[in-house]
Amino acid sequence: MSAHTQTAEKGQNTTLLCQESYVCSGTDEAIFECDECRSLQCQRCEEELHQPERLRNHERTRIRPGHVPYCDSCKGANGNIMHASMMGSRQIAAVRCQVCKINLCVECQKRTHAGGNRRKHPVTVYHAGKAQEQEEEEGMDEETKRRKMTEKVVSFLLVDETEEIQVRNEDDFIKKLDCSPDQHLKVVSIFGNTGDGKSHTLNHTFFYGREVFKTSPAQESCTVGVWAAYDPVRKVVVIDTEGLLGATVNLSQRTRLLLKVLAISDLVIYRTRADRLHNDLFKFLGDASEAYLKHFTKELKATTARCGLDVPLSTLGPGVIIFHETVYTKLLGSDHPSEVPEKLIQDRFRKLSCFPEAFSSIHYKGTRTYNPPTDFSGLRRAVEQQLENNTTRSPRQPGVIYKALKALSDRFSGEIPDDQMAHSSFFPDEYFTCSSVCLSCGCGCKKSMNHAKEGVPHESKSRCRYSHQYDNRVYTCKACYERGMEVSVVPKTSASTDSPWLGLAKYAWSGRQYWFGNQDPVNTVVRTEIEHVWPGTDGFLKDNNNAAQRLLDGMNFMAQSVSELSLGPTKAVTSWLTDQIAPAYWRPNSQILSCNKCNTPFKDNDTKHHCRACGEGFCDGCSSKTRPVPERGWGPAPVRVCDNCYENRGIQLDVAELPSDEEGGTLIARKVGEAVQNTLGAVVTAMDIPLGLVKDAARPAYWVPDHEILHCHNCRKEFSIKLSKHHCRACGQGFCDECSHDRRAEWDHPVRVCFNCNKKPGDL
Repeated sequence: MSAHTQTAEKGQNTTLLCQESYVCSGTDEAIFECDECRSLQCQRCEEELHQPERLRNHERTRIRPGHVPYCDSCKGANGNIMHASMMGSRQIAAVRCQVCKINLCVECQKRTHAGGNRRKHPVTVYHAGKAQEQEEEEGMDEETKRRKMTEKVVSFLLVDETEEIQVRNEDDFIKKLDCSPDQHLKVVSIFGNTGDGKSHTLNHTFFYGREVFKTSPAQESCTVGVWAAYDPVRKVVVIDTEGLLGATVNLSQRTRLLLKVLAISDLVIYRTRADRLHNDLFKFLGDASEAYLKHFTKELKATTARCGLDVPLSTLGPGVIIFHETVYTKLLGSDHPSEVPEKLIQDRFRKLSCFPEAFSSIHYKGTRTYNPPTDFSGLRRAVEQQLENNTTRSPRQPGVIYKALKALSDRFSGEIPDDQMAHSSFFPDEYFTCSSVCLSCGCGCKKSMNHAKEGVPHESKSRCRYSHQYDNRVYTCKACYERGMEVSVVPKTSASTDSPWLGLAKYAWSGRQYWFGNQDPVNTVVRTEIEHVWPGTDGFLKDNNNAAQRLLDGMNFMAQSVSELSLGPTKAVTSWLTDQIAPAYWRPNSQILSCNKCNTPFKDNDTKHHCRACGEGFCDGCSSKTRPVPERGWGPAPVRVCDNCYENRGIQLDVAELPSDEEGGTLIARKVGEAVQNTLGAVVTAMDIPLGLVKDAARPAYWVPDHEILHCHNCRKEFSIKLSKHHCRACGQGFCDECSHDRRAEWDHPVRVCFNCNKKPGDL
């Protein structure tokens, strides 16, 4: 295999000279090529060299015009069997090293002369003639032709680790693929853990072992970002991805990048070398399926419409092939020949509550490697079979593939905040921290587990939000706070020794001088803070928010009590009610036996009327007139008075006769109670309707509104006209009467609570 003359390096086909120099001193034209001698030989050298008996059977080929010898390194004659089998066939030499006296193909030259002193060895370039190339192609079988088609394939960086696309535009993408713009292609990508041999798998599955995608024995990952190459044999874009579980500072961004690659793929190979399939595989595919349906399907449809693509991007995800290589364990399904592996795969997904609904198909292909190298023939056949199926995923032009990737990158990009990253850990904080969660905002307690046993309260680093249900506002005195002290303020509407009605009346009467133009003390004299609501802890005091409801409860209680009584004792109950809420200067009903003016005795069915001025009892005829009685605290509105007081309206009361605060409070209750003084029918009519109208306005802030309560919070019975709803005074949820008939002293007197709240010890 003589070197060409100097003109050969300029691209001209010149005469090949004898490489043996055994007889001719290397000056004669080469006539033969001997495979065993690995040299080109002239006529004289060939005859002399093969005179011995042991050399006569050497296979010699007559050289034709434009002949180029084979590579000496990869054809196997030098004992390099591994490299020969990896390359698949003998490669035509590209150069001849004049120092080493061997012919080398491009790959072997890179492998043997890329470093050290050999880089400086002078070489002579061979130029194969077209006649020889055509002759060799005609003599090749189909498999050899396919190998030759992939000889010039190289990979390129498509997307870097920061999710930035590394091709400028659609034309640049097509140029780097080295394919026709009109060629219809499919996309095949590979996923798996770092170090499982993803790049090696692609090289042997698509490129006959050529190192199109870089591999390395080093600990560091050799694939960073996303790399792509074009397979001219199967007409597919092959994508190599960065491995999962690898060392990276952008874990969440890498995961998002992998999902983008999955979204544009027609077929996904999940490569694993675990002897048993790990849960990580199923969780990754399950999460990827959920993300595809939730985010990428909508965006792919929008891309089709926005870019005016002729080929619609499928809303159904890619097919998946799980390539499982084992060494010591059996393949999936080998123990149960009656069950196909795909059925076992689906069962694993179901047990882990992972549902790969987005993928068009999931197939299992396993190989057990007793002795290296790995057999990729089964995977290659499975891939080719899936690529031939165009039912759900059709081939498309490379420009469409680029536009889809560009649209997803533009839509889903940017840094992911640390607090939104899904960090994985073998020992997460949840193993050792308190499991309590705030009922209002849902944030977790950051204290260690069981800290409550040491008397340490719950704590969270995040601020809470206000919830009407729990009314988690805490008031502190503003004046004390400005002096460096923090004093909690608890609003109260009544003393625990007062009855509900009288206490509320006092509460209203004591602030009568501020009824007009008075500012809410919450906005003036106190500071408001929002605190967390932890399960099992004492609730917040709600006395300041239930005044109106407590008044309605009293009215409702009285109305229901009266309506449940028969007509006989109705008058007795009415008189008792009147005495309970009457001002101090009124004569009790039990002492009024006859009209104070006409002395007509009262019968059982007669109605007694009090004069708002003097407080005595009269019949209707002697107290039918009305006039304002502001001196008794009744305000400017006309109220019932007797004939005597009506005629003596100019007489003013002494200061000693003016109503005290306590008496004034009873006037408020009296005004409300007049709605239930008359008859049983009037009570039911007058009370039921107003209560329904004002109930929502009077309800405490932590109560669930009536219109949101559709069924009992405990027994789940649906409310109707026949089934009334009741609020638990502790938790504010809606219950039926059976589930909330217990009473607890929640509002300084017994009120309705549900079964669950009644079981809790201590204050609610």
